[in-house]
Amino acid sequence: MRRLSAAVLALAAPLAVPGTAAAQEVFAGVYAHGVDTPFTLYTGEGGVDLALGIRLAPIEALAVVGAPAPYLVGSLNTVSDTSFVGAGLSWRFARGPLYIRPAVAVVVHDGPTFRVDLERRRRTDLGSRVLFEPELGIGYQLDERLSIEASWMHISQARLFNWEQNPGIDMFGARVNWRLR
Repeated sequence: MRRLSAAVLALAAPLAVPGTAAAQEVFAGVYAHGVDTPFTLYTGEGGVDLALGIRLAPIEALAVVGAPAPYLVGSLNTVSDTSFVGAGLSWRFARGPLYIRPAVAVVVHDGPTFRVDLERRRRTDLGSRVLFEPELGIGYQLDERLSIEASWMHISQARLFNWEQNPGIDMFGARVNWRLR
């Protein structure tokens, strides 16, 4: 857990340095952790997640696929369940002040490598240290710099790294985005 906490702090460090790389936007959110959905199985996890991230400038060379913006994300669970850090690509499709923001990342988590629910007689660990993190936000642009969004994040290894094990974890919450430029 200490290593992941240090990684979350390292993720936040560029926010304190003016003009860092091509940072375009910072975001912070609060999420319910371990929400039961059709995409997950019971893991026994819960609590609240605090998420923090930065988005870089869109990659114009990838305009053919919507010019996604690279991003870094960290999520810290408040009851010491699974936390994670990662990097991915984020798109934003707007119509007026309303927008949707799909994204996908690769993350590394600090959850248990082996965990069994004896009552249900099945493993509840995530099956791999490396996971995918698809997400979807639905937002509203309040002014030229500030937006808010309802957000869903999911972590899972899609059975690519362990065919028998993939319970996944869903998180639902809200986040605030602040455009730097």
